[in-house]
Amino acid sequence: MIKIASTTSRGARAGLRLSLACAFACALFVCAPAQPPAKQAKKGDAAPPAAPPALTRTTTRRETRRFAYGNTLTIVGAPVGSITVEAWQRSEIEITADVELHADTEEDLALLAGVNTFLLDAEGTHFRLLTTGTHDPKFMKKVKNFPRRLAAMPWRIDYHVRVPAVVDLDVSAGSGALSFDGFEGALQLRGGECNATFSLAGGDVTATLLGGTVLFRVPAASWRGHGATVKLIRGTLTVALPANFNADVDATVLRAGDITGAHDSFAPREDAPAQTPRAWRVRAGGGGAALSFEVGDGAIRFAQLGVEKPKQ
Repeated sequence: MIKIASTTSRGARAGLRLSLACAFACALFVCAPAQPPAKQAKKGDAAPPAAPPALTRTTTRRETRRFAYGNTLTIVGAPVGSITVEAWQRSEIEITADVELHADTEEDLALLAGVNTFLLDAEGTHFRLLTTGTHDPKFMKKVKNFPRRLAAMPWRIDYHVRVPAVVDLDVSAGSGALSFDGFEGALQLRGGECNATFSLAGGDVTATLLGGTVLFRVPAASWRGHGATVKLIRGTLTVALPANFNADVDATVLRAGDITGAHDSFAPREDAPAQTPRAWRVRAGGGGAALSFEVGDGAIRFAQLGVEKPKQ
């Protein structure tokens, strides 16, 4: 009897220990802090940014052609890149293009170099500088077996063009700096976001720009030609004129913004409405060619250039 009782007592103690261990384990599980569930990507979440291409290649290409005074040049720029056009004393056109490409391998760079470039086409007195590249679906349809993954690779072309002093220009630009210096003739310009500089003394200028900072500078006492119209959708347009300048000047800010600055030769025109902070109709000196400046949202600033003393 004692032996049996002893065995039963040991079994009871073992069961008690097992019950206590199970109860302790359950308490730890219940009291442990809950772990936040792993975040799952939602359907609308943006994908992480892709790594930039590993390789960059910049090449310079230069072309020169005979180009008579008074000829016409059309420039279709790259989606990203600068365009500089300046006059020189030659009956030639010189085009210098810096082409910057990005890709992950040398083989991909070679494929892009055959696509992202420019063509110079001439028909009589009309020359066309045309940018080709992955941005142009019509052009890319003619390119066989081009990898689609390369279509999104960043690239740019910066143009520096020299032309005779008298030339007609038609320019379509993307985003990038623009500069026009020293020539006369007709200028038609359409541009995107850019910083643009005009240093011109005459011609028939019509420019429309999406946004940025624009400087329109006239280094002569009178504008030679029909006039100029510059429209900026948003940004700041600065007009710098000589102290002895002669022209009829209109300035308008269509929505938010104002017109400021001063010029010694400005006076209200007799046939114009009263001046307001967003509309000026003034005559500079004795009047002359019509210069019109318009900003959608932003500011127009007038500045006076110094007067050079005549040479003795």
